[in-house]
Amino acid sequence: MSITMPTPASDVAAFETLETEHPAPNQRAKRGYRTLIWVFLAPTFIGLGLFTFIPILASMVLAFFRWDIITAPQFVGFQNFAQLFVNPTVGISFLNTIGFVIVAVVVQLAISLALAILVQSRMPDWARTFFRSALFFPLILSAASVSLVMSYLFNQEFGVINQFLGLFGIPKIGWLTTGLGAKIVVLLVYVWQNFGFTFLLFIGGLAAIPKEVYEASSIDGATGWRQFRFITMPLISPTTLVASVMAIISALQIFDQPYVMTKGGPGDETRTAVMVIYDSAFQQLEFGLASAIGIVLTLLIMLVTAIQFRLSRRYVFYG
Repeated sequence: MSITMPTPASDVAAFETLETEHPAPNQRAKRGYRTLIWVFLAPTFIGLGLFTFIPILASMVLAFFRWDIITAPQFVGFQNFAQLFVNPTVGISFLNTIGFVIVAVVVQLAISLALAILVQSRMPDWARTFFRSALFFPLILSAASVSLVMSYLFNQEFGVINQFLGLFGIPKIGWLTTGLGAKIVVLLVYVWQNFGFTFLLFIGGLAAIPKEVYEASSIDGATGWRQFRFITMPLISPTTLVASVMAIISALQIFDQPYVMTKGGPGDETRTAVMVIYDSAFQQLEFGLASAIGIVLTLLIMLVTAIQFRLSRRYVFYG
Protein backbone atom coordinates (compact mmCIF):
# COMPACT_ATOMS: atom_id res chain seq x y z
CA MET A 1 0.00 0.00 0.00
CA SER A 2 1.50 3.27 -1.10
CA ILE A 3 0.66 6.72 0.18
CA THR A 4 0.81 9.71 -2.25
CA MET A 5 2.10 12.82 -0.56
CA PRO A 6 0.44 16.07 -1.77
CA THR A 7 2.70 18.52 -3.57
CA PRO A 8 2.61 22.33 -3.22
CA ALA A 9 1.30 22.62 -6.78
CA SER A 10 -1.58 20.28 -6.09
CA ASP A 11 -2.41 22.19 -2.90
CA VAL A 12 -2.61 25.47 -4.82
CA ALA A 13 -4.80 23.94 -7.51
CA ALA A 14 -7.11 22.39 -4.93
CA PHE A 15 -7.40 25.73 -3.08
CA GLU A 16 -8.23 27.65 -6.29
CA THR A 17 -10.87 25.04 -7.20
CA LEU A 18 -12.39 25.29 -3.74
CA GLU A 19 -12.31 29.10 -3.84
CA THR A 20 -14.01 29.16 -7.23
CA GLU A 21 -16.72 26.73 -6.22
CA HIS A 22 -17.18 28.27 -2.77
CA PRO A 23 -16.10 31.94 -2.89
CA ALA A 24 -15.15 33.60 0.36
CA PRO A 25 -17.81 35.70 2.07
CA ASN A 26 -15.94 38.96 1.46
CA GLN A 27 -15.74 38.24 -2.27
CA ARG A 28 -19.45 37.53 -2.42
CA ALA A 29 -20.06 40.79 -0.59
CA LYS A 30 -17.89 42.70 -3.05
CA ARG A 31 -19.80 41.25 -5.97
CA GLY A 32 -23.05 42.18 -4.29
CA TYR A 33 -21.84 45.73 -3.73
CA ARG A 34 -20.79 46.06 -7.37
CA THR A 35 -24.16 44.79 -8.52
CA LEU A 36 -25.94 47.18 -6.16
CA ILE A 37 -23.85 50.11 -7.42
CA TRP A 38 -24.77 49.39 -11.03
CA VAL A 39 -28.44 49.01 -10.06
CA PHE A 40 -28.45 52.50 -8.50
CA LEU A 41 -26.42 54.04 -11.36
CA ALA A 42 -28.52 52.46 -14.10
CA PRO A 43 -31.40 55.01 -13.95
CA THR A 44 -28.91 57.88 -14.21
CA PHE A 45 -27.13 56.39 -17.21
CA ILE A 46 -30.42 55.53 -18.88
CA GLY A 47 -31.75 59.05 -18.28
CA LEU A 48 -28.56 60.67 -19.63
CA GLY A 49 -28.66 58.43 -22.66
CA LEU A 50 -32.33 58.97 -23.48
CA PHE A 51 -32.60 62.68 -22.68
CA THR A 52 -29.06 64.01 -23.26
CA PHE A 53 -26.71 62.00 -25.44
CA ILE A 54 -29.24 60.61 -27.92
CA PRO A 55 -30.90 64.06 -28.49
CA ILE A 56 -27.44 65.62 -28.97
CA LEU A 57 -26.48 63.02 -31.57
CA ALA A 58 -29.89 63.33 -33.24
CA SER A 59 -29.52 67.13 -33.46
CA MET A 60 -26.06 66.82 -34.96
CA VAL A 61 -27.43 64.49 -37.64
CA LEU A 62 -30.64 66.46 -38.30
CA ALA A 63 -28.65 69.66 -38.85
CA PHE A 64 -27.67 68.28 -42.26
CA PHE A 65 -31.22 67.28 -43.24
CA ARG A 66 -34.52 68.94 -44.06
CA TRP A 67 -37.24 67.20 -42.08
CA ASP A 68 -40.77 68.19 -41.12
CA ILE A 69 -41.80 64.91 -39.41
CA ILE A 70 -44.44 64.29 -42.09
CA THR A 71 -42.12 63.51 -45.01
CA ALA A 72 -38.90 61.54 -45.10
CA PRO A 73 -35.68 63.40 -44.16
CA GLN A 74 -33.85 64.95 -47.12
CA PHE A 75 -30.10 65.44 -46.98
CA VAL A 76 -29.19 69.08 -47.70
CA GLY A 77 -25.60 69.25 -46.47
CA PHE A 78 -24.65 72.64 -44.99
CA GLN A 79 -27.72 74.40 -46.38
CA ASN A 80 -29.27 74.80 -42.93
CA PHE A 81 -26.11 76.45 -41.61
CA ALA A 82 -25.93 78.73 -44.66
CA GLN A 83 -29.51 79.82 -44.02
CA LEU A 84 -28.45 81.21 -40.66
CA PHE A 85 -26.51 83.98 -42.41
CA VAL A 86 -29.38 85.01 -44.71
CA ASN A 87 -32.30 84.67 -42.28
CA PRO A 88 -32.70 88.10 -40.64
CA THR A 89 -34.69 86.72 -37.71
CA VAL A 90 -31.83 84.43 -36.73
CA GLY A 91 -29.31 87.26 -36.83
CA ILE A 92 -31.53 89.58 -34.80
CA SER A 93 -32.19 86.86 -32.22
CA PHE A 94 -28.48 86.24 -31.69
CA LEU A 95 -27.77 89.96 -31.38
CA ASN A 96 -30.61 90.29 -28.87
CA THR A 97 -29.26 87.31 -26.92
CA ILE A 98 -25.70 88.62 -26.80
CA GLY A 99 -26.85 92.10 -25.76
CA PHE A 100 -29.09 90.64 -23.09
CA VAL A 101 -26.26 88.46 -21.75
CA ILE A 102 -23.87 91.40 -21.41
CA VAL A 103 -26.34 93.53 -19.44
CA ALA A 104 -28.02 90.75 -17.45
CA VAL A 105 -24.80 89.11 -16.27
CA VAL A 106 -23.24 92.41 -15.16
CA VAL A 107 -26.39 93.44 -13.28
CA GLN A 108 -26.84 89.98 -11.77
CA LEU A 109 -23.25 89.74 -10.52
CA ALA A 110 -23.28 93.28 -9.14
CA ILE A 111 -26.57 92.86 -7.25
CA SER A 112 -25.61 89.41 -5.95
CA LEU A 113 -22.22 90.59 -4.68
CA ALA A 114 -23.67 93.72 -3.07
CA LEU A 115 -26.39 91.74 -1.27
CA ALA A 116 -23.91 89.04 -0.23
CA ILE A 117 -21.62 91.63 1.35
CA LEU A 118 -24.61 93.22 3.08
CA VAL A 119 -25.88 89.92 4.45
CA GLN A 120 -22.41 88.85 5.59
CA SER A 121 -21.95 92.10 7.49
CA ARG A 122 -22.69 92.35 11.17
CA MET A 123 -26.27 91.27 11.78
CA PRO A 124 -28.02 88.71 13.99
CA ASP A 125 -27.81 85.09 12.86
CA TRP A 126 -31.59 84.85 12.52
CA ALA A 127 -31.63 87.86 10.18
CA ARG A 128 -28.80 86.40 8.08
CA THR A 129 -30.64 83.09 7.77
CA PHE A 130 -33.88 84.85 6.84
CA PHE A 131 -32.31 86.94 4.08
CA ARG A 132 -30.43 83.97 2.65
CA SER A 133 -33.67 82.01 2.33
CA ALA A 134 -35.73 84.97 1.10
CA LEU A 135 -33.27 85.99 -1.60
CA PHE A 136 -32.87 82.42 -2.83
CA PHE A 137 -36.62 81.74 -2.89
CA PRO A 138 -37.36 83.20 -6.40
CA LEU A 139 -35.01 80.66 -7.96
CA ILE A 140 -37.18 77.71 -6.95
CA LEU A 141 -40.29 79.20 -8.59
CA SER A 142 -41.40 78.19 -12.06
CA ALA A 143 -40.07 80.66 -14.63
CA ALA A 144 -43.26 80.37 -16.68
CA SER A 145 -45.56 81.08 -13.73
CA VAL A 146 -43.43 84.01 -12.56
CA SER A 147 -43.39 85.46 -16.08
CA LEU A 148 -47.17 85.09 -16.34
CA VAL A 149 -47.71 86.98 -13.08
CA MET A 150 -45.23 89.67 -14.12
CA SER A 151 -46.98 90.15 -17.45
CA TYR A 152 -50.14 91.08 -15.52
CA LEU A 153 -48.25 93.35 -13.11
CA PHE A 154 -46.68 95.28 -16.01
CA ASN A 155 -49.82 95.38 -18.16
CA GLN A 156 -50.34 98.87 -19.58
CA GLU A 157 -54.06 99.12 -18.87
CA PHE A 158 -54.73 97.32 -15.58
CA GLY A 159 -51.26 96.42 -14.31
CA VAL A 160 -50.44 97.13 -10.66
CA ILE A 161 -47.23 98.93 -11.62
CA ASN A 162 -49.01 101.53 -13.76
CA GLN A 163 -51.78 101.86 -11.17
CA PHE A 164 -49.16 102.67 -8.54
CA LEU A 165 -47.36 105.16 -10.78
CA GLY A 166 -50.70 106.79 -11.53
CA LEU A 167 -50.95 107.82 -7.89
CA PHE A 168 -48.05 110.21 -8.55
CA GLY A 169 -49.54 111.54 -11.79
CA ILE A 170 -47.31 109.45 -14.06
CA PRO A 171 -49.13 108.40 -17.25
CA LYS A 172 -49.50 104.77 -18.16
CA ILE A 173 -46.33 103.23 -19.57
CA GLY A 174 -46.39 100.56 -22.28
CA TRP A 175 -43.95 98.28 -20.53
CA LEU A 176 -44.55 95.28 -22.78
CA THR A 177 -45.65 97.12 -25.94
CA THR A 178 -42.51 99.17 -26.58
CA GLY A 179 -39.09 97.80 -27.46
CA LEU A 180 -37.16 99.44 -24.63
CA GLY A 181 -39.86 98.78 -22.05
CA ALA A 182 -40.13 95.11 -22.98
CA LYS A 183 -36.36 94.66 -22.77
CA ILE A 184 -36.24 96.31 -19.35
CA VAL A 185 -39.06 94.16 -17.97
CA VAL A 186 -37.58 90.92 -19.32
CA LEU A 187 -34.20 91.89 -17.86
CA LEU A 188 -35.64 92.75 -14.43
CA VAL A 189 -37.73 89.59 -14.20
CA TYR A 190 -34.84 87.36 -15.29
CA VAL A 191 -32.33 88.91 -12.89
CA TRP A 192 -34.81 88.87 -10.00
CA GLN A 193 -35.47 85.18 -10.46
CA ASN A 194 -31.90 84.03 -11.10
CA PHE A 195 -29.63 86.12 -8.90
CA GLY A 196 -30.32 83.90 -5.85
CA PHE A 197 -27.91 81.18 -6.93
CA THR A 198 -25.12 83.67 -7.65
CA PHE A 199 -25.87 85.29 -4.31
CA LEU A 200 -25.29 82.00 -2.48
CA LEU A 201 -22.02 81.46 -4.34
CA PHE A 202 -20.76 84.84 -3.18
CA ILE A 203 -21.97 84.11 0.36
CA GLY A 204 -19.77 81.01 0.38
CA GLY A 205 -16.83 82.86 -1.09
CA LEU A 206 -17.04 85.68 1.45
CA ALA A 207 -17.42 83.26 4.35
CA ALA A 208 -14.18 81.54 3.36
CA ILE A 209 -12.10 84.72 3.76
CA PRO A 210 -10.33 84.66 7.15
CA LYS A 211 -11.28 87.53 9.42
CA GLU A 212 -7.63 87.89 10.40
CA VAL A 213 -6.89 89.25 6.92
CA TYR A 214 -9.28 92.16 7.43
CA GLU A 215 -8.00 92.76 10.96
CA ALA A 216 -4.40 92.91 9.74
CA SER A 217 -5.32 95.30 6.96
CA SER A 218 -7.19 97.52 9.42
CA ILE A 219 -4.06 97.80 11.51
CA ASP A 220 -2.22 98.94 8.38
CA GLY A 221 -4.88 101.60 7.78
CA ALA A 222 -6.85 99.90 4.98
CA THR A 223 -10.62 100.23 5.36
CA GLY A 224 -13.76 100.33 3.24
CA TRP A 225 -13.07 100.52 -0.49
CA ARG A 226 -9.38 99.58 -0.20
CA GLN A 227 -10.24 96.38 1.67
CA PHE A 228 -12.87 95.52 -0.94
CA ARG A 229 -10.52 96.19 -3.85
CA PHE A 230 -7.32 94.61 -2.58
CA ILE A 231 -8.62 91.87 -0.28
CA THR A 232 -12.21 90.90 -1.01
CA MET A 233 -12.13 90.93 -4.80
CA PRO A 234 -8.86 88.96 -5.20
CA LEU A 235 -9.86 86.35 -2.63
CA ILE A 236 -13.32 85.75 -4.14
CA SER A 237 -12.04 85.80 -7.73
CA PRO A 238 -12.44 81.97 -8.08
CA THR A 239 -16.05 82.34 -6.93
CA THR A 240 -16.55 85.23 -9.35
CA LEU A 241 -15.25 83.06 -12.20
CA VAL A 242 -17.67 80.22 -11.41
CA ALA A 243 -20.57 82.64 -10.95
CA SER A 244 -19.88 84.46 -14.21
CA VAL A 245 -19.49 81.24 -16.21
CA MET A 246 -22.77 79.82 -14.94
CA ALA A 247 -24.56 83.15 -15.32
CA ILE A 248 -23.47 83.53 -18.94
CA ILE A 249 -24.42 79.95 -19.84
CA SER A 250 -27.84 80.43 -18.27
CA ALA A 251 -28.45 83.83 -19.89
CA LEU A 252 -27.51 82.56 -23.35
CA GLN A 253 -30.36 80.04 -23.03
CA ILE A 254 -33.06 82.50 -21.93
CA PHE A 255 -36.48 81.48 -23.19
CA ASP A 256 -39.29 81.47 -20.62
CA GLN A 257 -39.44 85.15 -19.71
CA PRO A 258 -39.59 86.67 -23.21
CA TYR A 259 -41.75 83.86 -24.58
CA VAL A 260 -44.44 84.20 -21.90
CA MET A 261 -44.41 87.98 -21.49
CA THR A 262 -43.75 89.32 -25.00
CA LYS A 263 -43.71 86.38 -27.47
CA GLY A 264 -40.50 87.94 -28.75
CA GLY A 265 -42.16 91.28 -29.48
CA PRO A 266 -42.82 93.98 -30.11
CA GLY A 267 -41.53 92.95 -33.51
CA ASP A 268 -38.34 91.01 -32.80
CA GLU A 269 -37.09 93.28 -30.01
CA THR A 270 -37.03 90.52 -27.37
CA ARG A 271 -36.69 87.46 -29.59
CA THR A 272 -33.83 85.22 -28.45
CA ALA A 273 -31.89 82.38 -30.05
CA VAL A 274 -33.71 79.67 -28.09
CA MET A 275 -37.06 81.16 -29.11
CA VAL A 276 -36.04 80.89 -32.77
CA ILE A 277 -35.07 77.26 -32.16
CA TYR A 278 -38.50 76.59 -30.65
CA ASP A 279 -40.37 78.41 -33.42
CA SER A 280 -38.37 76.70 -36.18
CA ALA A 281 -38.93 73.23 -34.74
CA PHE A 282 -42.46 73.29 -33.34
CA GLN A 283 -44.13 76.11 -35.25
CA GLN A 284 -42.58 75.84 -38.72
CA LEU A 285 -41.59 72.14 -38.47
CA GLU A 286 -38.08 72.88 -39.73
CA PHE A 287 -36.21 70.54 -37.43
CA GLY A 288 -33.03 70.65 -39.50
CA LEU A 289 -32.81 74.44 -39.20
CA ALA A 290 -33.61 74.30 -35.51
CA SER A 291 -30.85 71.73 -34.98
CA ALA A 292 -28.36 73.89 -36.86
CA ILE A 293 -29.22 76.93 -34.71
CA GLY A 294 -28.88 74.79 -31.59
CA ILE A 295 -25.42 73.61 -32.63
CA VAL A 296 -24.28 77.18 -33.32
CA LEU A 297 -25.60 78.29 -29.92
CA THR A 298 -23.81 75.39 -28.22
CA LEU A 299 -20.55 76.29 -29.94
CA LEU A 300 -21.02 79.91 -28.87
CA ILE A 301 -21.48 78.83 -25.25
CA MET A 302 -18.37 76.64 -25.43
CA LEU A 303 -16.34 79.47 -27.01
CA VAL A 304 -17.36 82.02 -24.38
CA THR A 305 -16.64 79.56 -21.58
CA ALA A 306 -13.21 78.74 -23.01
CA ILE A 307 -12.37 82.45 -23.26
CA GLN A 308 -13.41 82.98 -19.64
CA PHE A 309 -11.19 80.18 -18.37
CA ARG A 310 -8.35 81.42 -20.56
CA LEU A 311 -8.59 84.92 -19.10
CA SER A 312 -8.91 83.50 -15.60
CA ARG A 313 -5.21 82.60 -15.63
CA ARG A 314 -4.45 86.28 -15.40
CA TYR A 315 -7.25 87.61 -13.21
CA VAL A 316 -8.12 84.75 -10.84
CA PHE A 317 -6.15 84.42 -7.61
CA TYR A 318 -6.08 80.89 -6.18
CA GLY A 319 -3.63 81.67 -3.35
